[in-house]
Amino acid sequence: MNINSMKSAASAIRTLAILFFGLVALGCATFDHQADQARTLIRNRKADQVLAQYKEKAWKESDDQLVYLFDYGMAAHIAGNYAESNRALILADKLSEVKDYHSLSRIAGSLLLNEGMVQYKGDDYEKVIVNAVLALNFLMMGEYDSALVETRKLNRKLYQYKFEAKRPYEQNPFAHYLAGMIWEADRKFDDAYIDYKKAYELFPQYAPLKEDLVRLASASGREEDLKKWQEQFPEVKAKPEWKDKKAGELVFIYQQGWGPRKRPDPESPRLPKLFPIYSHTDKAKLVVEGAGEVRTEFLYSVEVTAIKTLTDQYAALVAKRVAGIATKAVVADQIRQKNETLGQLAWIGMNLADRADTRQWSTLPETFQLARMYLPAGTYKIRAEGLSDQGASSGEDMEPIEIKVKPGKKTFVTWRSVR
Repeated sequence: MNINSMKSAASAIRTLAILFFGLVALGCATFDHQADQARTLIRNRKADQVLAQYKEKAWKESDDQLVYLFDYGMAAHIAGNYAESNRALILADKLSEVKDYHSLSRIAGSLLLNEGMVQYKGDDYEKVIVNAVLALNFLMMGEYDSALVETRKLNRKLYQYKFEAKRPYEQNPFAHYLAGMIWEADRKFDDAYIDYKKAYELFPQYAPLKEDLVRLASASGREEDLKKWQEQFPEVKAKPEWKDKKAGELVFIYQQGWGPRKRPDPESPRLPKLFPIYSHTDKAKLVVEGAGEVRTEFLYSVEVTAIKTLTDQYAALVAKRVAGIATKAVVADQIRQKNETLGQLAWIGMNLADRADTRQWSTLPETFQLARMYLPAGTYKIRAEGLSDQGASSGEDMEPIEIKVKPGKKTFVTWRSVR
């Protein structure tokens, strides 16, 4: 090899080194760093600052737009800006459903380097949860019909995943329970009964459903079902407030903690893995001044669903990364035939750049929990106290607010704990 050829090869090697190591550093830093910042701000009750930081990225078309819309929408929800949250999450819902046709060059790039080189389309559980958060937004805005539309979208997606895409996903008890409460608030008792019954079939461990089924079987005139539930739940007795037209109900929807964090799998760094995030606040106690208190009860785990969903997709992820390794080997060999050193460096560089795609909806809660309390119509001051898994105060509380309970109506309140 003459001097010019050697200089050319050395220059190419330096260029490749800069390219590969730059890609690794950039991929590691961008999304993960910003997601960490967003969570820190939310923990410090500064969700509005996340909106300011994410605004440009959320509304600008890019490969990462969807993931920024997810976190922007959740930050707006936590901040109580439900209309803005809807604006972001409705777009996110549309983007996640659009058929994705990657160019051949970009698919090749994802095989040679990493999955972060292609457009983020969201994990299956994220595409489902977006409708749950939209439903909560509409509920908090008093738009019950729109909230019901979102619960139906959510369960339709799960049905399609299970029966059309052949993915083993069950329907969502939280969505059915939410729909049941909305139907009941609208005095459509038969519809409410149907959704409560579906929620019970999916999660019979949720104790309040026993009363719900007895109450709604009675209210909807389903005498045979009423008799069945009364025999099955003899401890449930009819309460005067069920039919008290002067009373209303306070429904407290508690979003607890943080969903699992996506990181490279320590045993296989090319693949992502979800890791649970510990939360000091495990439950909440709703306190209504002058009327009593009630503790929340667990209904749905985002953490369990997310981890199961990614596990179900693991075989496909492995297959794609195996194909990526084979592609790298072919490319490196082609380069090696012309220049041994350059080919070896290409092989090392491509493998260094091949890391797990850790993009995710990083601001989701760990669980959804509920507490309900019948109250005489009137104005009340309420607050929520965070509780540890031992039942002691966690030191994280919801600021007191004033709410109005109307006769025969439901008043919905939501709160997110983040520590």
